Order: sequence, then structure tokens, then C-alpha cells
Amino acid sequence: QVQLAESGGGLVQVGGSLTLSCAASESIFSLNVIGWYRQSPGNQRELVARIIDGSEADYAESAKGRFTISGDNAKNTVYLHMKSLKPEDTFVYLCYAERYDEGLKYMYWGQGTQVTVVS
Repeated sequence: QVQLAESGGGLVQVGGSLTLSCAASESIFSLNVIGWYRQSPGNQRELVARIIDGSEADYAESAKGRFTISGDNAKNTVYLHMKSLKPEDTFVYLCYAERYDEGLKYMYWGQGTQVTVVS
């Protein structure tokens, strides 16, 4: 069981920046995928960014050019650096991880951190 704990959310003005952190209970490089989703009040989830196999970064179209995902394996932490924030970036941001084991996929989720962008 992988434990994920997010931090860094908050209130930010339009055009501002924010960095989210996700601390994992084990090495992030031991996970097949680690990244971020965001969740609307209606609980619909959208993939934001992810790191695949410890090295390949993948972004949603809405995140490209504004968000950067990075990892620090020494701290078992993955970050989401967000800039040029817009009101439509207001969501609960969830850290997630995937592990593949003997043909099965296991997904793990953090509790989420609220990001609110105001004008």
C-alpha cells in the first residue's frame, strides 16, 4: 500500500504561481506512474501531469506550457509547479500513483489539496 500526502494548495491570484508537493511512502522511482489529477465539485477527475517509469513526463493539453512536474527521489516527493494560473484551474488536486504487479494495476490516491484561483 502506497501512502500519498499532498500539500501546497491554497488561494492564489490570477496569473500567480503555486507549487504542490506529494510525499510518497516509498521511492517514487519504484512506481510505474506518479502524478496529478484534478477533481471538480461533481467528482469528475482530469489527468493533469504524470511521470512514467521514473523519467517520462506527460501533460494534459490544459497544463502544457504552464505546469511542470518533477520528482525528488531522495525525498520521495513529486512536485507540480504551476504558473500563469487561471480561475479555471480551481480544483482539488489529487496525487496518484500506479503500480503494475503480475499483470494487475494498482492505483493509489492522496486526499487532495484545494487550489483556488481568484481575480
